[in-house]
Amino acid sequence: MDEIEAAKSLLDQHKDYRVLERLDMPSSFIEQIPSNAKRGIYLDIETTGLNIEVDEIIEIAAVPFYFSSTGALYGIQRPLCMLQEPSSGEIPAEITKITGIRNEDVQGHAIDWPVVRETVSGAAIVIAHNAAFDRPFLEKAEPMFSTKAWGCSLNDIDWGHEGFESAKLEYLALKSGFFYEGHRADVDCYAGLKLLGMELPQSSGTALLHLLNNARRTSCRIWAEHAPFDFKDHLKGRGYRWNDGSDGRPRAWYRDLDENRSSEELNWLRREIYQNEDADPSCTRFNAFDRYSQRV
Repeated sequence: MDEIEAAKSLLDQHKDYRVLERLDMPSSFIEQIPSNAKRGIYLDIETTGLNIEVDEIIEIAAVPFYFSSTGALYGIQRPLCMLQEPSSGEIPAEITKITGIRNEDVQGHAIDWPVVRETVSGAAIVIAHNAAFDRPFLEKAEPMFSTKAWGCSLNDIDWGHEGFESAKLEYLALKSGFFYEGHRADVDCYAGLKLLGMELPQSSGTALLHLLNNARRTSCRIWAEHAPFDFKDHLKGRGYRWNDGSDGRPRAWYRDLDENRSSEELNWLRREIYQNEDADPSCTRFNAFDRYSQRV
């Protein structure tokens, strides 16, 4: 080990090299929980595909962790990891290639949702990396998830502002000095938690602190219904996205932004898109209890 540390120190001092360390898998878990600690859950799922209507969860990992209101991580508890055999009995080959999960790995396995519910029920917040994907699948499988406040380590931290060119988990890890192998749910959770515990390179405080601050905000989803077709490029350039109406929500352009910016945005729509001061675009307000859910 002395030789390894010496080699690492030598490479760290050379401008042509960067040293990456393997992500440590936890071997011990928190026993003494500080009196002011809050409990969170970092989770990840693997599925048979991206379509919530037809695809299924085949793996879930949930890692309980304790944190302070200032974003300090105190430690984690033993993770919950479970596999699920899909009702079709087959995992697509491309999913096996990505996750490493084979049909024989899940055969005869079923997620014990009451145990999942017990694990998650006392959490102040549930966090996932791309919660907009995980939350709808989990709400469909276990309604209790619809009652929780959610945060997203992908979207609730301005990684671009911090100097990262991508917010993909593996890229963030590599740029932060560590690597991990595989794409299993529990490993992704450990990687995400390690990132959340780090101090951000540009802003003061941990990544978790910034996530918590963003999760607490109230947001507005503004719908530009019946916007003239000729103005679609203006809307796209302003950050609006198109919804085709297949999910039961309006067939229209929409944009999410902080509540304190909603009046300015509504005035812009009236002036630049509708060209009518009496236009009344709809605005849906939501917070962490609804954010990333299909209910919004």
